[in-house]
Amino acid sequence: MAIRQGATENWIKSSYSGGNGACVEVKSPVVEAIAVRDSKVQDGPSLTFAPGSWTSFVADVTEGRLGRLA
Repeated sequence: MAIRQGATENWIKSSYSGGNGACVEVKSPVVEAIAVRDSKVQDGPSLTFAPGSWTSFVADVTEGRLGRLA
């Protein structure tokens, strides 16, 4: 998922997102952080990651290093 750090004020969902409701949304209103939330619970909490941590997480998912959740 491409996101411009420090330039993404609105929550965005991946273009690969299907209609199954198992999606997350991300935004990055400041360069120092990437915020992630459950798309089904828009008023719920979000997680915040440092840019390097987010990049590592996305790479691990892309490469299949995290396995599949049951």
